[in-house]
Amino acid sequence: MNIIKQLFGGNSRQFGMIFALVALIAFFQVKTDGLILTPDNVINLMNGYSYILILAIGMVLVIIAGHIDLSVGSVAAFVGIVVALSMRDWGLPWYLGIVVGLLLGAAIGAWQGFFVAYVGIPAFIVTLAGMLLFRGANQLFGKSLTIPVPKEFQSIGAGYLPEIGPNTGYNNLTLLIGFIGVAALVWGELRSRKRAVALGSDVKPFWVTVVKVVVFAAVILYVTYLFATGRPGTSFPIPGIILGVLVLVYGFISSRTTIGRHVYAVGGNRHAAALSGVKSKRTDFLVMLNMSMLAGLAGMIFVARANASGPSDGVGWELDAIAAVFIGGAAVTGGVGTVMGSMIGGLVMAVLNNGLQLLGVGSDWTQIIKGLVLLAAVVFDVYNKSQGKPSFIGFMMKKLGGNNSNPDLEVAEPLKGTIKTDA
Repeated sequence: MNIIKQLFGGNSRQFGMIFALVALIAFFQVKTDGLILTPDNVINLMNGYSYILILAIGMVLVIIAGHIDLSVGSVAAFVGIVVALSMRDWGLPWYLGIVVGLLLGAAIGAWQGFFVAYVGIPAFIVTLAGMLLFRGANQLFGKSLTIPVPKEFQSIGAGYLPEIGPNTGYNNLTLLIGFIGVAALVWGELRSRKRAVALGSDVKPFWVTVVKVVVFAAVILYVTYLFATGRPGTSFPIPGIILGVLVLVYGFISSRTTIGRHVYAVGGNRHAAALSGVKSKRTDFLVMLNMSMLAGLAGMIFVARANASGPSDGVGWELDAIAAVFIGGAAVTGGVGTVMGSMIGGLVMAVLNNGLQLLGVGSDWTQIIKGLVLLAAVVFDVYNKSQGKPSFIGFMMKKLGGNNSNPDLEVAEPLKGTIKTDA
């Protein structure tokens, strides 16, 4: 087990979720006679859940800061209907429609963030009101009708990378992205190793680095193969490109920037953060603004994929996003969580939902199973922490032969070091 932790990192919680995701994929791959890991299903999975994963990126920052946002589904639906109307009735080109959607989402987030940060109303209440308000506004503006969107706009939700270059039987751009991913993996590992040597810290054996690179490169190339060999006209989806860029950007912001450290500090201990010079009100305002802007983007992607905006868009999205974040390892009390963890949690929910559908399980049992998975993840984590024990994931690793350290006592990476004050 120590060797495994060396290979995949010391974050037991995140490693445990990766293990759960792999186990879930393997289970459904067997039960569905190989339908899970077919090119068409993987492409449909990315198209069908990208907007939930985008919501999870914003939601993890909100939850880390110690809040919750119940309005994201309604905000996404409202932005979607306004953008559809702006293109149909106001004559805006599709790219200006996207700008309008992002600005509208940011304005809604600023409005809600003002009440949370500067008036002092709990985010639960503010966003509950927002959920009702913007759901009604969606139906009022759209008159409970379906509003079509132009074909150019549809590409952000249902488009694919184009075919370029010689006919290789694969999508060349998708292959290029996969090779770039492998190159970035190799460069990152070598750079990390070089930095560790320069700082004189413990350096993993070189064979560990080699095995880690080989394993992850094999996964990247296999996923690349699946996306590059779908039915004619498909390849890596445009929503997947948008999601990948957001993961890289927000992963960097949350772990490498001052504002990211402030979000963790505020969620971990608001009073201590204030004493350290962190402007908690500004931090709260920004995470709420960012959440609604990403909700607007998610709403536009969904509308683009559905070819139209409708009155039932966004129903239940906030629950899926919150579930992804908590399953991905975020703490109920705030201060703990990662963007990548929320992505893994979202993929767990997506694979679970997709696998049950392929098995012909009804929507009633699907909802029951998803609810039980979420409840189990949170209950085990909260209970074991209250008893001074490792989380459920840490408990599993201990039984499998890990050390006796408590992974939940580790300081979140963005909190290590000195917290800087806002300039």
